[in-house]
Order: sequence, then C-alpha cells, then structure tokens
Amino acid sequence: MSATQNNKRLMQAIFDGLARGDARLFLDSLDETTVWRMIGTTPWSGVYTGKAAIRRDLLTPLFAQFADQYVNTADAIVAEGDTVVVECRGKVTTKTGKRYDNTYCWVCRLADGRITSLTEYMDTQLVAEALEAPERG
Repeated sequence: MSATQNNKRLMQAIFDGLARGDARLFLDSLDETTVWRMIGTTPWSGVYTGKAAIRRDLLTPLFAQFADQYVNTADAIVAEGDTVVVECRGKVTTKTGKRYDNTYCWVCRLADGRITSLTEYMDTQLVAEALEAPERG
C-alpha cells in the first residue's frame, strides 16, 4: 500500500472516531512536534507548536466550553503523498447554550503515521460569536 493510501486510511480512521465523539486516535496520531495553525484573526487563531501545547493551550480550554459531546464528521478526504485534506463538520453546544456547528477544512501533513502539521480553515465569525476567548498565559 502506498504512503498516500496509508495516510488517507489513517485520517479516515481518525474521523470515524471523531464522528462518534472519540478523539483518542486523533490525539495519539499527533506528533510530539506537530504544528497546528488556526487561520484567522480570532483570539483562538494562531500557531500552536507541539502536542503538549496543543492540548494545554487549544484543546483543553476549547473543550471546557462544551456542554455536550463534540463530534466531527468528514464529508471528503483527499490525499496526495504526505498531504491529506479533510472537509469536515463539527457539532456541539457550548455551556452558554450556543450552537457551535462549524465547517472546517483541515490540511494535514503526515510522516510515518503521525500528523506533523495541521492547518485549519473555518468559519471564524462563528468562533467569535459562539466561543469565549481563551486565556493566554
């Protein structure tokens, strides 16, 4: 099986889990040096470098705002070599009662079965309206 097929298969498995609210394979597939870029000018936008920083500065404060189980469903997965592009939709209710149903495009780079970079494009206006700004240390 080619690297392209392996990378696409891994991302499909990750999104099979995320569609059930299970992020374990996604988190396990992040490389220790992963760079996650959130495009835009919201308080959440920016570059998160390293798995520990992604968990601490992005995922933990984000998921703390959710009142129920977050799910993310892939609508399309396109792979070419080490790059996998996923068009996906997340759904969740925040603790303030707002719906945070965002549409994303993730451009991921993979190496040896690990996600080494993720660039996330999304509805930044929805981010500004539905989420509280993260605390920056």
